[in-house]
Amino acid sequence: MKKILVLFAHPRYEQSRTNRTLIEGIKGMDGVTIHDLYERYPDFNIDIFIEKDLLKHNDVIVWHHPFYWYSCPPLLKQWIDIVLEFGWAYGPDGDALVGKQALNVLTAGGTREVYCSEGRNNYTIREFLRPFEQTARLCGMDYLPPFAVMGTHKLSREELTTHIDQYQELLRSLQGDSIDIPEGDSCQFLNDLSFLQNTQAK
Repeated sequence: MKKILVLFAHPRYEQSRTNRTLIEGIKGMDGVTIHDLYERYPDFNIDIFIEKDLLKHNDVIVWHHPFYWYSCPPLLKQWIDIVLEFGWAYGPDGDALVGKQALNVLTAGGTREVYCSEGRNNYTIREFLRPFEQTARLCGMDYLPPFAVMGTHKLSREELTTHIDQYQELLRSLQGDSIDIPEGDSCQFLNDLSFLQNTQAK
């Protein structure tokens, strides 16, 4: 069974109904480590050795964060900047992450309709996530489409519960290496895969 590291970054966790519920929903899952960056590093003084050790002992890296200004909160960006060092994560002899899987799990207040060429944000979520994708590829990781919870401000309790169940099922499938993702850009979100679409709120 693959081990999963959820790198969670939210500077206002207590005020986020959606992220708080998602994280509570996956707590206690076997083989899943939830690493809350803002709780661990409130002073932004990241311990690179601890972070590298966590990466070393996990097979799937999840960047879980709210979609802040078309990217991630600053502490996660700093984590990427200083933990993924040249000569360790990429470059000559930088093969520590080769073969691992990486993906974004994100929440956004806007709906899918506003993230497209015709919408007010002009670009898709996948296009905004290109820096994450290239970062993963530079490090030799297999980058997967994102799992995105959109329109968070208007989610009903039932819809949020369905997202929790889908998140759990996604992590279990990643652990079992049983996800079949279509080639190319036909899969914009992991949420759209049929086995997750068939997941209903308990």
